[in-house]
Amino acid sequence: MEENPILEENLVFLEVLEKDILLVTDSKQLSILGQTFRPIFSGRVREVTNGFITLYPVIIKMHNAPFYKFPTPLSFPLEKIAVFTPFDPNRKIPLI
Repeated sequence: MEENPILEENLVFLEVLEKDILLVTDSKQLSILGQTFRPIFSGRVREVTNGFITLYPVIIKMHNAPFYKFPTPLSFPLEKIAVFTPFDPNRKIPLI
């Protein structure tokens, strides 16, 4: 079975494959494990398809646990990504 080639508009995500990024989705807030948090994530891009980008390991930047490492890969729909940028995973950023 042949894989689908990455569409031209998604090539920007393919350029960060196996690199660490900071990713923000266009949601105002998300909820996971009973915690509400801003949609800020950092992690290594492990997979890029025409619908999703997958990070693993991925850190969820929660206010009360800014370095919470999610136990499984997380996939984000490309159309919901507001911002992404290269990011040093050891860098500390304030969440105010």
